[in-house]
Amino acid sequence: MNKWDLIEKDTHSTKKYIEDIKEKLAPFKDVPILFISALTKQRVHKALETAIDVNESRKRRIKTSQLNEVLLAAVESYSPPSVKGKQIKIKYVTQLPSRTPAFALFANLPQYIKEPYRRYIENQMRDNFNFTGVPIQIYFRQK
Repeated sequence: MNKWDLIEKDTHSTKKYIEDIKEKLAPFKDVPILFISALTKQRVHKALETAIDVNESRKRRIKTSQLNEVLLAAVESYSPPSVKGKQIKIKYVTQLPSRTPAFALFANLPQYIKEPYRRYIENQMRDNFNFTGVPIQIYFRQK
């Protein structure tokens, strides 16, 4: 957020602005928010550092063994809901070769996995592997 030097601030102004911005950006809740001033050069370097960090996160490759260890534990604690009496089982996870992080989760019935569970998996990826500000693609494929 630029022009931070023009805002009348009190002790809770940044918190209020962050809440407003996150509300407008929903469902994209994992976006870095910085308050800068180009005129006074306040936190301009921090903006560049954050952009570099996001780019490094975008390029990150995660070992398949590490992915399986973390995500299969998350699947165990909250398994996909069964559909039509059929239990969905996720077997393993791997990162796909792409410019942005993309992951394939292999399951017995991938067509029955709904959007809320996809978001759960994405949030687990963000929490465990620091993908702040990076778009993540998740694909469910037939085992």
